Amino acid sequence: MTTPTPPSSGTSLETVAGQVPLDDVLAHLRTHRPVFHSEADLQHGFARALWELAPDVRSRLEVPVRRPGQAEYLDLLCLGPAGRTAIEFKYVTRRWSGTAGTPAEEYDLRNHGAPDVTRRDFVRDVERLERFCDRADQNGLALLVTNESSLWNPQPPGRARTRDDDFRIHQGRSLSGTLLWAEGTYAPNTCVLRGEYSLAWRTYAQLGGAGGEFRCLAVFVDPTSGQT
Repeated sequence: MTTPTPPSSGTSLETVAGQVPLDDVLAHLRTHRPVFHSEADLQHGFARALWELAPDVRSRLEVPVRRPGQAEYLDLLCLGPAGRTAIEFKYVTRRWSGTAGTPAEEYDLRNHGAPDVTRRDFVRDVERLERFCDRADQNGLALLVTNESSLWNPQPPGRARTRDDDFRIHQGRSLSGTLLWAEGTYAPNTCVLRGEYSLAWRTYAQLGGAGGEFRCLAVFVDPTSGQT
């Protein structure tokens, strides 16, 4: 098992809406919500935690991003007087049941499985955010919260290559350039990243029982990365 890197000190890039360090939002959120029922529950909880820390930051869910010939939807757009942040969320779980939070709630998480698809979809979120961050006052954040340890642990030595090798997101990995699915034999899954991203997992919550360890992966995208 790998050990997550401690969160880095907040920089102007690693803030939400140019105002609140992500680590502050996560620390405030986990105080009451160490676990979530669903991805939508995570999105709502994050937006509420942000508002409680910075009431002048407005959060908008499922915001359309219109481009010629298509319309995409952004999970959350945070609008503040000092800047904007476009956020894509992923919440993927293995089975876990228990009581957590303040006030306490009962949780019964299902097993999503398919970690290779989760890796692909997370990298796609980063790629989309590079397109969305096309103005100087807007950064992007891809945020994954999970208790699926195969996502943060590297593949054991000696294992054969898998179709999602280029999309691995384990601790210490760096993502950049053209990423091929199954060595390029399925072109629709190809992702092309403009930036380079070093991946460092944060501890999110430690709950009891198998599957009770939750970690999160945050990838920030520079403002104006969408400009060509």
